[in-house]
Amino acid sequence: MKITLITVGKTTFDFVKEGMAMYEKRIGRYLSYTRVEIPALNGTASLSPEEIKEKEGALILKKLKEGDKVILLDEKGRRFSSTSWAAYLGHLLDTGCRSLVFVVGGAYGFSPKVRAAASETLSLSDMTFSHQIIRLFFTEQLYRAMTILRGEPYHNE
Repeated sequence: MKITLITVGKTTFDFVKEGMAMYEKRIGRYLSYTRVEIPALNGTASLSPEEIKEKEGALILKKLKEGDKVILLDEKGRRFSSTSWAAYLGHLLDTGCRSLVFVVGGAYGFSPKVRAAASETLSLSDMTFSHQIIRLFFTEQLYRAMTILRGEPYHNE
């Protein structure tokens, strides 16, 4: 399975970049993983949140390919424990999902067109986190899921 994480805007915090690099390297031992950063929009001061979502959405949709299973990271999405998240990923691996794309939207979330392209939404917490920090949380949880699936000692219960 190939997993892609699409994000809007660059990662500006060094600790997030360093953490993501560490987990991405570890994830690479288990499966193909790519992160795609869509540049932040310029000149948005005169745009409404809906207009910003539409413009970001068009850029996100350009990155999707036919056959991608798209899951949006959204605070109102489906919630998993770490072990149930691992089981869910394991199910996707077992059923032949070839390309799984997770998307972190911008500050205002997702356009209706991006929501329509997604098969579901996933929440990593009941709390709200910045779209910068959630990248690191997602990457760590993806790595954790892979270690759970392989029975490795990273996750303790």
